Formats: sequence, structure tokens, C-alpha cells
Amino acid sequence: MRKVDLLFAEYSKSHRNPTNKFIHWICVPLIFWTILGFASLIPSPHFCASYFGCASIVSLIVIILITLFYIRLSLLIAILMVVVMLMMEHFIYLTNIHVGKQSWIVYLSVFIITWIFQLIGHKIEGKKPTFLKDLQFLLIGPIWLLGFVLKKTGIRY
Repeated sequence: MRKVDLLFAEYSKSHRNPTNKFIHWICVPLIFWTILGFASLIPSPHFCASYFGCASIVSLIVIILITLFYIRLSLLIAILMVVVMLMMEHFIYLTNIHVGKQSWIVYLSVFIITWIFQLIGHKIEGKKPTFLKDLQFLLIGPIWLLGFVLKKTGIRY
């Protein structure tokens, strides 16, 4: 069995309850977005593209490092996650422009609220989050959702 499948199977063990799964479908992408949002606030030069906006060099480095982790597991998932992360970066750019210097409050608020819901979901599930066993599962959550979509559509990853 491939490593990505083993990681998905392990992650799935604590994500079987429908309520917990529903919470994860909402909260995992938002938490991922906030992490990229926090990275965007670290002072650094920005790369700008027409119709996209700007992304900080720090954010792009974070995206590259995350992508390298995903490439080890699945090239298709890595490519799709780059697209997802770049779309998130666009919304981060819009948040940073519209909210300004206080955008950290938006990221922190969303981060705290979504983690509270995640913990509620795991309380309902009756199992601890898998990242408590292994921190790499913090990066598995987003691709576990993507893997679910790919399986439902019959696309092999």
C-alpha cells in the first residue's frame, strides 16, 4: 500500500462520525487558509501577478515547502493543492487589502473558532485528533478531503 493511502487510512480512523466529518470539511480548509494568511503577514517582498494580486515571498516559500511534502505522497494531489493554495492566496491578498493591518485579527479569530469546532468534532467522535500522534497529519487533513473528492470522481491519485 502506498504511503499516502496508509496516511489516509490512519487519518480516517478518527474521522468516521458524520458530524465530525462535516465540521472538518468546513474547518480544515479555513485553518489551512489562516496558516497561509499568517505567513502572508511576515514582512517580505511580494510577487504580484495580473488578475491574481500579490503574494509575499514568505507565503510562496511556505507553499513550495508544503508542495514538496505533497509531491512525496502524490504528484496529482500536489498539483491540485498548489492550485488550491494559490486560490487561497488570492483571498488572503483580498483580505489583507480590504482589512489592512488588522487582518491578523481576522486570521486569528478564524483560526481559534475553527479549532474550537475541530475539538468539538473530535469530542463527538470520541477520538483524539491524529496530529497529536504525528504532526505530519496537520498537512494530511487538507489532502484527505481532496483524496475523498478524487475517489468519488474515480480519479486515481
